[in-house]
Amino acid sequence: MQCYKNGQLIDSIPLLDRAFHYGDGCFTTARMFQNYFELKEQHLARLRLACQRLSLDADLSQIEASLEKLKQQYANLNGTLKIVISRGEGDRGYSLPLHAADVYVWYYPRATQVFQPEWIESGVLNHTMGLNMPHLVGLKTLNRLEQVLLKQEADQRGWLEALVSDVQGYVVEGVSSNCFIRINDRWITPELRYNGVHGVMRSKILSRMQQYDVACEQRCMGIDEVDRIQNLFFCNALHPMKAVVRFNDRAFEQQPYLDLFETLKLSQID
Repeated sequence: MQCYKNGQLIDSIPLLDRAFHYGDGCFTTARMFQNYFELKEQHLARLRLACQRLSLDADLSQIEASLEKLKQQYANLNGTLKIVISRGEGDRGYSLPLHAADVYVWYYPRATQVFQPEWIESGVLNHTMGLNMPHLVGLKTLNRLEQVLLKQEADQRGWLEALVSDVQGYVVEGVSSNCFIRINDRWITPELRYNGVHGVMRSKILSRMQQYDVACEQRCMGIDEVDRIQNLFFCNALHPMKAVVRFNDRAFEQQPYLDLFETLKLSQID
């Protein structure tokens, strides 16, 4: 693992960094495959929107500067990028410092392969999500305590990923993924009106569905509809399809996933 701050290699983070004190910032996690930054424009758009909403003055060109230095060290970049925008150092209290934000780029090298469906078991978690401040809905801020607690429950139940509902009784997403659900032979993805993350892979899949004439409805889905689910898969920037083959002790057939994966050409993400 290596970390760059504003294009410079570092091995520590300042004690007064507001990312640590207040979770004051945003982030995105991306996949590097054979030197290619997958879904780059979507990731940058996500960061720009979050910076605008959070009033973060960030020079996103530092991301490319960090990548260029990484490419000088590695013959081929394969692995995971985590890009964090922090408000930077500040005094005690919530008032915003006036200086520019800091751009951190972490690189975690690992072997990466061409995408294929990943088969998992899953279910519905007992813990529920709250409702976000409207200004923050859809953003991937540094405040992830909900996901930490949700992941703890999923791990205890032996699930790699799990379906999460909110306090109003609506299905939202997975712990660290968005979701697509098949009911009555039609695909649905939750609307994410009050909470959840507007994921880059979710956006890409919705675009491909439109491109290849695969009907998908975006709507609020009640937790009472869970028993009607025929298929369910999770997606995030690191994987387009974690397909659930067993859900709450019900077996799901695999063919609908394979058909959709092939139709949407999900082995190739640009």
